[in-house]
Amino acid sequence: MSCKKLAVLGALFFVLPLARAGAIVELSAEASRPATNDQIRAVVYAEANAATPGEVAQRVNQDIAAALHLIKSQPAIAVKSGNQQTYPVYGNSRKIEGWRMRSELILETRDSAVIAELLARLQQIRLALGNVSQSPAAATRQAVETAVTRDAIKAFESRATVVAETLGKSYRIKRLSIQQGGGMPPQPMLRASMAMAADAAPVPLESGESLITTTVSGEIELAD
Repeated sequence: MSCKKLAVLGALFFVLPLARAGAIVELSAEASRPATNDQIRAVVYAEANAATPGEVAQRVNQDIAAALHLIKSQPAIAVKSGNQQTYPVYGNSRKIEGWRMRSELILETRDSAVIAELLARLQQIRLALGNVSQSPAAATRQAVETAVTRDAIKAFESRATVVAETLGKSYRIKRLSIQQGGGMPPQPMLRASMAMAADAAPVPLESGESLITTTVSGEIELAD
């Protein structure tokens, strides 16, 4: 084989000569496809100050109860409790002057129109919007991963064929490894504060896409 051909193929594989077996070639191939960010996750919270832990818990729990009543009227929305914190508020004299509590609810759905309207209504009943993020739903991601895995395997086979044909040999796959990767973290959409509650409007949501990647690597054995 000419030096020119070796330089071109050197970016694709390494040839390791063996004493009794055919040469081993290490290969890798990658494929990617976009996946729609069709899963929406929103964090809302109630927060209050009071003189005692009991008083602050009562205020926050009332707001959370009102929010849950509203959320559960929407079957398309799944809800679960998030972080909850109660801590003292110290004055200049380093003595406890009151208590502060924050309690979160985590909302998940694939219906952007419903949750956009719901978030606006929740802000009108004293809840604040922590953040909204979007990512592929489990079923969406799985479907794209299946398709992109097929693409990556085909790309590996194509690369192996190029190597074998260039060297004038046949081959067999000796080892194969498949790794799922890529995919962007959930895309943050926005943050809001309690000050927005009075003028809250439906939250504009754009789904966007995440890139799902599969890498196939392995070894082929060249035969005469």
